[in-house]
Amino acid sequence: MDSGFTDCDASLRDGRIVHLRTIRAADEAELLQTFDRLSPDARYMRFMHAMREPNLERLRKTLASLPERGASIVATVPAADGIDIVGSATYMVESDPTKCEFAITVQADYGGTGLGRTLMTALIDLAKRRGLKTMEGFVLAENASMLGLARRVGFAVARDPDDASIRICILQLDAGKPAR
Repeated sequence: MDSGFTDCDASLRDGRIVHLRTIRAADEAELLQTFDRLSPDARYMRFMHAMREPNLERLRKTLASLPERGASIVATVPAADGIDIVGSATYMVESDPTKCEFAITVQADYGGTGLGRTLMTALIDLAKRRGLKTMEGFVLAENASMLGLARRVGFAVARDPDDASIRICILQLDAGKPAR
């Protein structure tokens, strides 16, 4: 199954250019470098608990399940060793084949440049093209930047009834409203 995403370059608000493409199994080493570049706070915001080491088994399982169970887009820039991944957005289809859960990561030095919105918009488009009806994400209540991004692209944000520290972001993909 093809994800349906076409590689492209995107201009960010600060003038930098990133290359967007679907993730590849061969990206494992770059993804591990990306994790190492995340601050402890950024890791906590993304994974919702303190993480010193990436979960290599989970990473490999996720990569192996794509594109059948979801889609993932990475933003890359040239680097001395080839490329650096400076952002990623992923959705995984849940047990309900009409729903998916998203996750997004943007390197700190790319925060505020529009990269998060660019990645999220592309991910929403992929989910819509796949025919999914609902996209949701679980975000720490203190993660104001992610909650702001979710609201700006059309997600409804509500408190998790089981955990006051979590917000549930839900987007009805079949509502006809563009994500831009």
